[in-house]
Amino acid sequence: MINKKKILIAGGDLRQLYCARRLSEKYQVSVRGFGRDYFPPDIQLNRPEEEFCFDYAVLPVPPLDSEGMLNAPCSERKLHISEILSLLKPEGVIFAGKADCGLRDIVCANEICDYMCREELNLLNAVPSAEGAVQIALEELPVTISGLNVLITGFGRIGAALANILKGFGADVTAAVRNAQGRARAKAAGVKSCLISDIDCRYDLVFNTVPALIFDRELLSSFSRDTLFIDLASKPGGIDFEAAAELGIRAVWALGLPGKTAPVTAGEIIADTISGMIGERSSEHGEKI
Repeated sequence: MINKKKILIAGGDLRQLYCARRLSEKYQVSVRGFGRDYFPPDIQLNRPEEEFCFDYAVLPVPPLDSEGMLNAPCSERKLHISEILSLLKPEGVIFAGKADCGLRDIVCANEICDYMCREELNLLNAVPSAEGAVQIALEELPVTISGLNVLITGFGRIGAALANILKGFGADVTAAVRNAQGRARAKAAGVKSCLISDIDCRYDLVFNTVPALIFDRELLSSFSRDTLFIDLASKPGGIDFEAAAELGIRAVWALGLPGKTAPVTAGEIIADTISGMIGERSSEHGEKI
């Protein structure tokens, strides 16, 4: 049954459209920041009218672009966040991914909830992120993954998901970790480990998940030019890409993989997370969802 609460999906890539489709199963949903050509055939969602007063707005990851405008790559025109705020109720709540100080400085009157901080989203996002990373490796490598020596730096959610997939491909996987706790996690997952400080150069394929510089010029220079590096970490990343290019080493910075390689799954994960957050808020404040 459709709920009376109104949600505005504003900006973002295809995953936001699939997020909107999922949320429309429970709420009244409209979108802004998408040209009609971007709508897949199976998605028909209303455009918001100016007189609509939305209870919630869902902004993308990240919410703002480099110019401080709404991050809306699928829109024919630039959108300022004020346009979205004007469609919200005075007490309306904004859900955004990786909401930084730039957004919080602009939005003063409305509460901002960062859905990317939710553990359930990050756990579920690890699988499409890992699958997307393996897809890039398959496209970039001239050989099979089976039999390769593969290094994963960091063994959190994405690192563990990557190791599980790569083992299925027949790769020889090692996790580079910072401490004994990381080594214990790797051992429990059936993966060899080493300390990040002890990384050597024997690997054919390297996935980095740590958002801190690990592969500087000195370390990169010890690797074969045939080694492929794939960085999954958010800014600043873990690889000196300028040094890699000068050394003739292939390095791919694969940001936002769930939205690029699995937009349906990624959008539905965002939708389910937001729906859960709305439910929690409603329970806390005694509201009807």
